[in-house]
Amino acid sequence: MTDYCGIIRKGSAYPEGAVTLIEGESMEAAGAELGAPLASGETRRNMTTRGVRLNELVGRRFRLGAALLEGYELCHPCKRLERQTQKPRLKALRGRGGLREYIIEGGEMATGDSIRLMPSSCEGALDAGLEGASVVEGQ
Repeated sequence: MTDYCGIIRKGSAYPEGAVTLIEGESMEAAGAELGAPLASGETRRNMTTRGVRLNELVGRRFRLGAALLEGYELCHPCKRLERQTQKPRLKALRGRGGLREYIIEGGEMATGDSIRLMPSSCEGALDAGLEGASVVEGQ
């Protein structure tokens, strides 16, 4: 596994101010479908997570380490992924491509950092359901 430690900074609109996440569980399912595990760089996502359903974070703000992110859109796999990796991955990653997030506040993050959902204006604290969710590796 490749460890990731670094600082992300708030930037302008995508792509400078965005990061991408993918669920480790989705990578495993896609690898099983393909008959071979996916290496971390084969998804073209910045970080791999465990224990959180990323598709449910579209439109939600959450902390990853010290950074505040907002789930912007699902990160669907595209032909560019296959061109760059020279491997057929599109079909296996369909519906499992991860999440693109805008950087609201920059901050340090590292392997093992937790993901904490921020309360919206009409809800209380929402860490429930994310207990144990964390970054497991970064690309």
